[in-house]
Amino acid sequence: MAPPPRAKARQRFEAAGETAPSIEAETDTAHRPEFVIVDHELSPSQIRNLERATGAQVLDRTGIILEIFHRHANTREAKLQVEMARLKYVAPRLRESSGGGERRQGPGAGESNLDLDRRKIRDRLAELKEQLEAVQRDSDHRRSARRDQLRVALVGYTNAGKSSLMRALTGSQVLVEDKLFATLDTTVRILQPETRPRVLVSDTVGFIKQLPHDLVASFRSTLTEALEASLLLYVVDASDPTYEAQLEVSRSVLREIGADVVPSRLVLNKMDRVDAAGRAALVEKHPDAIPLSAHSAGDVSALRDTIIAFFEASMVEAVLLLPYAKQGLIGEVYESARILSEEYDENGRVLKLRGLPGAIARLRRSLAAS
Repeated sequence: MAPPPRAKARQRFEAAGETAPSIEAETDTAHRPEFVIVDHELSPSQIRNLERATGAQVLDRTGIILEIFHRHANTREAKLQVEMARLKYVAPRLRESSGGGERRQGPGAGESNLDLDRRKIRDRLAELKEQLEAVQRDSDHRRSARRDQLRVALVGYTNAGKSSLMRALTGSQVLVEDKLFATLDTTVRILQPETRPRVLVSDTVGFIKQLPHDLVASFRSTLTEALEASLLLYVVDASDPTYEAQLEVSRSVLREIGADVVPSRLVLNKMDRVDAAGRAALVEKHPDAIPLSAHSAGDVSALRDTIIAFFEASMVEAVLLLPYAKQGLIGEVYESARILSEEYDENGRVLKLRGLPGAIARLRRSLAAS
C-alpha cells in the first residue's frame, strides 16, 4: 500500500536533508486539498516538495501575509512597498516550466525563460525603488514641516483597536474594520477638541509576529512616523490572552528602527470586553498603563488629558516681540504655541507664550529671517 501524502511529504524532506514543517490541511479519502497552508516560512525547495507530495498549492506564512498586505494597500506608497516585498519573495521561488529550459532567440538570446523572468524582476525592483524614493522624499518633507509640532503615534499589534482609538481622539473617518492589517498607511490627524499648540495623532501599520523581513524593510519609511513622534502609545487588546506576547512583538519591531528610545505609554484597549476580575488583575500588573475602551467617551477624554499633560510637562514660557511689519507671522505663532497674554508697545505686539523649546526657537528664527 502506498504511503499517505503526509508520509510521502516527510520522506521527500528527509531525503533532501531538510526538516519537514508541520502541515495543516483538510483532507479525506474522497477529496484532496486545494491548498496547504504552513505557519512558517518555507524555502523554495520545501514548497516544491510539498506541492509534489500533496498535489495542492502550498502557501507559507510569508506568502499569506504578503497577499493580505497586497489587498489592503491603498496609497501609492503602500502599493509600491508591498509590490517590492512580493517580488523579493517571488524571485527565488521562480521555476522552469516544462519547456522553460529552452534558450530564447532574438532579443535576450541565450537566456532561458527563467533567466528572463528573473531579469524582469530585477529591472522592476530597480524601477520600484526609484519611484518609492521619490514618494518618500515627499513624505520626508511633510514630516520635516511637522518636526517641531506635538506628535503622538499609535503603535501596536494588528487589530488591537488603533484605528478605532484614532477615530475617537480625532473625530476623523479613518477606516475601522475587525480584520488583520486594515490599516497599511500612516494617517495623521489633529487631536480634537483642538489644542494650542495643536497635537497631531498618527495611526501606523499594525505588527504581527514573524513579520517578513522584507516587509519591515519596505515599510521602514512608514514606521519613521513612530521614530519621529514625541510620544508613542502602545495599544494592546487587553481582552486577548496573548496580549503580552503581542506587545513584545510591537516593541521588537520598533526596536529594529531605533524607536524604543521614544517616550511611551501602554494603553490597555478593549477593557469593555474584560470582566471585573480581569480588569483588576490588569491594573495591578500594569499600574502605569492607561485602561480604556475606545468606545467610551469618558475613557477617550481621560486619554486626551493624559496626552496634553505629557506635553505640558515639556513646555516652557517665553516672551516674543512681533514687530508691526511682521504681523503676517501671527498665524504661525498661534499654530506653534499657546498665547498666555499679549500687549502692544511702540515696537509691536509683545506675546507671552507657552510651547516646546524647539517650536519657540523656530519662531525666533522665522522672525529673524523675515
